[in-house]
Amino acid sequence: MKQLYFVRCATMSATMLGLLAGTAQAQTKIKTKSSGAGKAKTTVAVPTSGTGLSLANLDKSVSPCDNFYQYTSGSWLKNNPIPAAETSWGSFNTLADNNRTILRRILNQAAANRTAKPGSNAQKVGDFYGAAMDTVAIEAAGLKYLQPHLAKIEAVTDLAGMQQLLNDPKSHVGNSWYGFGVLQDLKQNDVYMAFFNQAGLGLPDRDYYVKDDARSKGIRTAYQAYLTNTFKLLGDAPATAEKNAATVLRIETRLAQASRTRVAMRDIPAMYNKRTLAQLAQDYPNINFPLILKINGLTAAKDLVVAQPEFAKEVNTMLVAEPLADQKTYLRWHLVTSATPALPKAYVDEAFRFSQVLSGAKQQQPRWKRAQAATDGALGEAFGQLYVDEAFSPEAKARAKVMVENLRAAYAERIQATDWMSATTKAAALKKLNAFTVKIGYPDKWKDYSKLNVSRESYLNNLFAAQEFAGQENLNKYGKPVDRTEWTMTPPTVNAYYNALVNEIVFPAGILQPPFYDPKADDAVNYGGIGAVIGHEMTHGFDDQGRRFDAQGNMKDWWTKEDADKFNTKAAVVSKQFDAFTPLDSVHVNGALTMGENLADLGGLTIAYQAFLKTPQAKAGKSIDGFTPQQRFFLGYAQIWRTNMRPEAMRMRVQTDPHSPGQFRANGPLQNLPEFHQAFGCKDGDKMVRSAEARAKIW
Repeated sequence: MKQLYFVRCATMSATMLGLLAGTAQAQTKIKTKSSGAGKAKTTVAVPTSGTGLSLANLDKSVSPCDNFYQYTSGSWLKNNPIPAAETSWGSFNTLADNNRTILRRILNQAAANRTAKPGSNAQKVGDFYGAAMDTVAIEAAGLKYLQPHLAKIEAVTDLAGMQQLLNDPKSHVGNSWYGFGVLQDLKQNDVYMAFFNQAGLGLPDRDYYVKDDARSKGIRTAYQAYLTNTFKLLGDAPATAEKNAATVLRIETRLAQASRTRVAMRDIPAMYNKRTLAQLAQDYPNINFPLILKINGLTAAKDLVVAQPEFAKEVNTMLVAEPLADQKTYLRWHLVTSATPALPKAYVDEAFRFSQVLSGAKQQQPRWKRAQAATDGALGEAFGQLYVDEAFSPEAKARAKVMVENLRAAYAERIQATDWMSATTKAAALKKLNAFTVKIGYPDKWKDYSKLNVSRESYLNNLFAAQEFAGQENLNKYGKPVDRTEWTMTPPTVNAYYNALVNEIVFPAGILQPPFYDPKADDAVNYGGIGAVIGHEMTHGFDDQGRRFDAQGNMKDWWTKEDADKFNTKAAVVSKQFDAFTPLDSVHVNGALTMGENLADLGGLTIAYQAFLKTPQAKAGKSIDGFTPQQRFFLGYAQIWRTNMRPEAMRMRVQTDPHSPGQFRANGPLQNLPEFHQAFGCKDGDKMVRSAEARAKIW
């Protein structure tokens, strides 16, 4: 988490942050008394009839001890096929769709308001969304607003010109060659560091370029067709377009071969390669790090972190070995792909045809959804304020805060009860737990968009202006105090995250909605839903990556060697379990890639259940709709992972996503929990019961 569902990175520094940032109970009346972290208690009036769970979603032809995921959601999965414009459909999607209904109304009102004060958030939101929806203007403009950027690429005549262009914040050459940005120093997180990272690929992952199986070859063939057709749209003759497509694929393949795998990228200490500017100038003269820092206004920087030195070495070689004309072809491609959403329909349709090969989607998302997502990315906190006014009350925020503190208290109990941690490591773990900063719903301080200029003239210009704004906002952090009020997700986002660098857990208002959190539901359903999400984010502070950071958020080893070895042994059990899961024939989950998320799911479920047992509902033991409180807890947990997914999207997810497919996020942790087995009367030998010696237990 890392994030709970998807990893979303808007800037270069967020690429690293995405590796470190992991990503509510219902009650009629609440009384809260708090005397410090972990001390909150609640008094809850428990509903007497079932809400939050629909019995119609169950598939009672399946035993809960055979396949609990199918038992919980089998009928829902059958009755909710994937919409043509989607690659998957589940709890996250339905909640996001509900949120979009609210957002669409807000954005339509903003776009219709042509009298908003110039420079106001209302004007910027309305004009950004309005320009994105104005397909007539986009078609009429053609490549008018892209041509100045294409001309910049064409004007490059030598290495010096290429170096200048690559670091020009107004060049918009997309994800080409490498990434650069500013991030908190991993070992001294009260200051910022400059950061260089591998990038430059058009396909989802480096493995798409290097694997020789039939599917990978087929995707590369389709990618080359996409390249060729796009170059034709730009005006290249057919033979030239084919040659240019082959050039781009060759350069990207070379970059891919020098890139680290996603599993290797999980080794955070191995990416902390700090070098002095003098060393960088000597080792990578063709990249020209002094120029990078100068153009980006970081002249005070005396050093820089190179996350993958071997990748930097290859880029340094390629910048002189690759013909300049080929490099310019490569940049043309990345410029166009960064601009595609704002280009005429032919470009968008070409991109979608290729995305179908990767994801299996049958139709494009309607334009309003694409425009809405773009507006959220550019100005999410500007209209997010209106969203929370409508969808997230102060009372809901207060109730969620109470639940977080209940889980923090339960986590402390679990840490203290572990039989494998020494007293020294336990004390450090408790210190970190109690130091968690909790952010719920929306920021206390909203983002200032005053320096972002937006108009109705050109969606492409707005898109590029938003990219420049975000990039400059990131660079401006260097040399300033760390802003610990900042959010990396907007309020409507259906997600959550843990940020190791500031030791915080964050829950946007977008996810604090049914089925994750339902104010009308009983505690069992809410603790199984959002409670497990909260526990998941907390556990990221102690997973295989988060455990490397201390209570202050600095990368520091606070474990004894013996305890670290024991943790790694226990984590390896989880990795082995997930390696064996096969969502499709011959396709296995990668236990190493999904390690952090699987550990967080197991820990989050365990902690949420411990916290739930302290509620009046759990203590009363009264059944609702024929299910005990304990059974309703596990039903509430499993229902949040229900997902139908296209085979193409499933293959891509298994290859690139650090999150396991939904059915394994439901069943995987439960197979290890005696509490679940007891709740449903599962016995040794049942598929949902792992043998005692094969079970995973950490917290």
